[in-house]
Amino acid sequence: MQRLDFPVYDFRFKNSENKVYIFDVIRKKFVVLQPEEWVRQNAVQFLLHEKKYPKSLINVEKQITVNNIKKRYDIVVFDTMGDIALLVECKSPQIAITQATFDQIARYNMQLNAKYLMVTNGLQHFYCKMDYEVENYVFLKHIPDFSR
Repeated sequence: MQRLDFPVYDFRFKNSENKVYIFDVIRKKFVVLQPEEWVRQNAVQFLLHEKKYPKSLINVEKQITVNNIKKRYDIVVFDTMGDIALLVECKSPQIAITQATFDQIARYNMQLNAKYLMVTNGLQHFYCKMDYEVENYVFLKHIPDFSR
């Protein structure tokens, strides 16, 4: 797979029925390795190893309803109180991060109310802190590390 702008992590792979699978440590199963999945798995490892978020607080690819339409978020990280600390939107490296990407994560966040947002295609990463009082987001250089 393509080299991404994340540290290099160890992954488990397997081949089956002419497809390559990668082991998702959060979902505890092998999933088909597609470009977006490669970004998602690297983002999960980044959250675990660099940002020190516990595995037990991370959720991957769960269904939500946005404007009566079923959607799936990529990654959600909860805080220790059960609130959503971080919502992550992953795109394939070939997909440019555009305003449409931010609009998508903003629509998801209307349901989820995360404190922070992360948008990545594996090559570019954008981090935002939500300001619900003035209903916008402020761009950050980094997302915070896990703190109890």
